[in-house]
Amino acid sequence: MNPSTAQARVLVDELVRNTVSHVVLSPGSRNAPLSFALHDAAAAGRLTLHVRIDERSAAFLALGIAARTGRPVAVVCTSGTAAANFHPAVLEADRAGVPLIVLTADRPPELRAAGANQVVEQRHLYGGAVRYFDELAVAERKPGQNAYWRSQICRAWNAAYGEWRCGPVHLNIPFREPLVPEPVGTAGADWPESLDGRPQGARWTELPDFGALPSFVVPSARHGLVIACDAGVRAASEWAELHGWPVIAETGGLGLGGTTAISAGVWLLGLEEFVAEHKPEQVLCIGRPTVFRQVQRVLSDSDVEVLLVRPDSDWPAPAHNVRQVGQWFDEPAKPADPEWLLRWRRADAAATAAVRETLADAPWPNGLSVANELVENLPEDSLLVVGSSNPTRDVALVGGCRPDVLVHRNRGVAGIDGTLSTASGAALVHPGPSYAFVGDLTFLHDVNGLLTGPAELRPDLTVVVLNDDGGGIFSLLEQGEEEHRGSFERIFGTPHGADLSALCAGYGVPHTLAESRAALREALRPAPGLRVVEVRVDRSRRRDLHAGLRAAVARAVGTR
Repeated sequence: MNPSTAQARVLVDELVRNTVSHVVLSPGSRNAPLSFALHDAAAAGRLTLHVRIDERSAAFLALGIAARTGRPVAVVCTSGTAAANFHPAVLEADRAGVPLIVLTADRPPELRAAGANQVVEQRHLYGGAVRYFDELAVAERKPGQNAYWRSQICRAWNAAYGEWRCGPVHLNIPFREPLVPEPVGTAGADWPESLDGRPQGARWTELPDFGALPSFVVPSARHGLVIACDAGVRAASEWAELHGWPVIAETGGLGLGGTTAISAGVWLLGLEEFVAEHKPEQVLCIGRPTVFRQVQRVLSDSDVEVLLVRPDSDWPAPAHNVRQVGQWFDEPAKPADPEWLLRWRRADAAATAAVRETLADAPWPNGLSVANELVENLPEDSLLVVGSSNPTRDVALVGGCRPDVLVHRNRGVAGIDGTLSTASGAALVHPGPSYAFVGDLTFLHDVNGLLTGPAELRPDLTVVVLNDDGGGIFSLLEQGEEEHRGSFERIFGTPHGADLSALCAGYGVPHTLAESRAALREALRPAPGLRVVEVRVDRSRRRDLHAGLRAAVARAVGTR
């Protein structure tokens, strides 16, 4: 057995022993030893292998699986720019706290020194974005290799998952030729030591599991407010219901339930007069808010004490005034004021009604109305992966509680990279219906996420694309103000004119153009396989619609 084959087989075996059950592979020559070993492990039923030809899509597919399962997923590529294409997903995994084990193949040192092909500096390629980095020594035919290889996999697993802060790790693995296994019966196939792992499938090094000893924050205010993000929404909603605190989510009503849920919370926080009259003494913030400026303003108010739960590498502290940081929330020290909750509920009911009435009168289709139809018509126990920019704002602003819907957003660094691939990965391991809601630029940015080989598992995923032919998000920002109209369309609006139906046809993915509410509802019925539903909207009306909604909410709540 040649050293590269021996090393690869041991590494894959130890990954399995460390509970890694999904691996995403991109094809290449230098990573061939790992490719053969992974293929054999998958054929033996020891792991599920996913093959993607685009490294960026592969990494985000792995991220989606890891985010949904909460377990480390390995992603493997060859050397050179292939490894660089993993970088966006590594950055997202770092800030979002998603456990990824990145295995990059590399040339051995003597080939790097000779200026060989496909050589880039892969040591510390991802900088401070990884929890752990190591470059394995080039495999040699000598005793002691088996223990060393297995030990390094355990170190990587522990850094990705075994500590309280999950995240990506990177192992760079130089392989010398030969890169393929010798034919069966070839002379010299022996090895100078046993390559077996511990008995009974045990890890080489036993390590504590994640979250064994969580720390707690202790709320102590009678007038408190919960702000929840992503994975913490359901738990926050349950805690708030039990203790009588109003709860707002960055995902609007998605994931929220119970009598304390304030589905129009982001509208209410945007009303200065309302916030002045309903300022909380404490905010219990679960996760890291990233979308709405009004949420940041509350967190940065010096009169509001902030308690932060489940932070990632950089906890949110707009005014650097966080009082406590912990991994979970404890029983409150004081009972909540029931009148405080009642005031928030009355305002929420008025704001929600105003939003619905305004949207009912608005021309169809528009982004918020499409989001509203989507939220209302998702099947029970659905997964919804929401793209950045307008979709994540739209679903948060349409109101309506859906406690049965699980939401995922790539809000670690909030990029549009790899969203279709992330959604595909999450859908592969979600037991119920799966959907994605993205803009046209997000769709185009990861159109290779539609590419799935005939031998690969296909997700049951419906991708709803809000196509406004460009960067509609900028119309809501400072760039969209009247004085910038002369330059806006070319450098911010960026119309593209792409035919999404033709792109889908090229990838062999069914496409539906939903031109009415009824057509959209019909297209949202659960169906097997990957499909795309496109809704075309006019982005020139978005700014005026948002202004009208803000005014309607203000009138309904009584602040104007």
